[in-house]
Amino acid sequence: MSTERGSTESIGERLRRLRQERDLSQRELASPGVSYAYISRIEAGSRQPSVKALRRLAAKLNVTPEYLETGSDLDAAEARELRLADAELAIRLGERIEAEAALTEILEDAVRAGDVANATRARIALAFIHEDRGDHKIAVGLFEQALAADRLSAADHLDVYISLARAYDRSGTPERAVELLLHCIDEVRETDPYDVAAEVRYATALSNALSDAGDLGAASSVLADALDRSRGSADDPYMRVRLHWSLARLAEMEGKSAAALHQIRRAMALLEATDDTLHLGRAHLACALVMNSQANAEAALDQLDRAEKLLGVHASGDDRAVLKVQRARAYVLLGRGEEAVALAREAVHLVDRRNEPELGTASAALGDALTVVGDYDGAEAAYSEAVDLLEGQSRWREATEAAQAWGKMLRKAGREADALDVLERAAALGLNLTHSAIGR
Repeated sequence: MSTERGSTESIGERLRRLRQERDLSQRELASPGVSYAYISRIEAGSRQPSVKALRRLAAKLNVTPEYLETGSDLDAAEARELRLADAELAIRLGERIEAEAALTEILEDAVRAGDVANATRARIALAFIHEDRGDHKIAVGLFEQALAADRLSAADHLDVYISLARAYDRSGTPERAVELLLHCIDEVRETDPYDVAAEVRYATALSNALSDAGDLGAASSVLADALDRSRGSADDPYMRVRLHWSLARLAEMEGKSAAALHQIRRAMALLEATDDTLHLGRAHLACALVMNSQANAEAALDQLDRAEKLLGVHASGDDRAVLKVQRARAYVLLGRGEEAVALAREAVHLVDRRNEPELGTASAALGDALTVVGDYDGAEAAYSEAVDLLEGQSRWREATEAAQAWGKMLRKAGREADALDVLERAAALGLNLTHSAIGR
């Protein structure tokens, strides 16, 4: 049964070939309700067989009705599932453009056919592509459509729910991420109370969402509970990696760079044992961020070189933006202003305009770089956007640091009165940071 031949044969040609291969006459193939004259008209192409006729003819020819009708042994849903598997493999191989085109076609086909399972699967795969690209609001829409059509278990589909939560967070609605993750934790505890690994993974994601929402106290409490839960479970290196990662992230947001670096290095040690180059690359990227905060530019650049090599062509849009931002920050520290400006501008253009937290960070880096080259007007515009975006997302520490840098730039430009106004704003932002750390 050649696929190539099956795709070019008509039903009549296929019926004649199969009949002749089995050495049957039209009369011998006939059955009640399917006369030899009817068979003759089908083979001549002047008649399309009914569903009933297809089934009777297929049974006598010992093939499936689907093969007799289409030349394929797969029914339509099975064929879509096979195409989905190919597209999902293409995503893993980094062939995202080809995969996206195939998935869009499969989704349209599945929706027309009322194939809910494959439509859900196609939407989720497309959502992963958009989230990886940094199109977080598009990803949210696709995830939500998939879950509205086919409610998936929180215990069995962690990647879907955690990716949706991350997309909520990065599209500027961390409170929706918190609500979703709390629901997932409750569901896991109710349906499978012994699945500690799933609960801890949701808890680490929840801690990140809470810290992004500005509630560092609650984020710390969630991590402490997750640590207690994990101690009684079987050894799982990835569970420990996620916990160390979240602890590092929280420490850095609280301005505790040494503690953050300690946790990142503990995560790195575990990742090196797993050969997980993607997450190891992101760990080096996190190290670079901390080292830039410590004004150790050379060490930061070394970490960025390692991160870039490990992430390679599979780096997501967010990864590429962070690489450029942190390299720009290191160049600012080294006084390499023009290079820093070019990289920071690339990062601003790379980040999706809807991803406000990352855009705020990139704009702050651009402000720093423009200050180094003496473009104070450009720096003021970049800092103003950065502070507004970061404050709007409750990124108190980053907003405070950007406002402080803005104030220092204004003093350098001889605008003392304006500098005092901005530094007062920085002080107010700093109070929010203190309140969030103790958990208002």
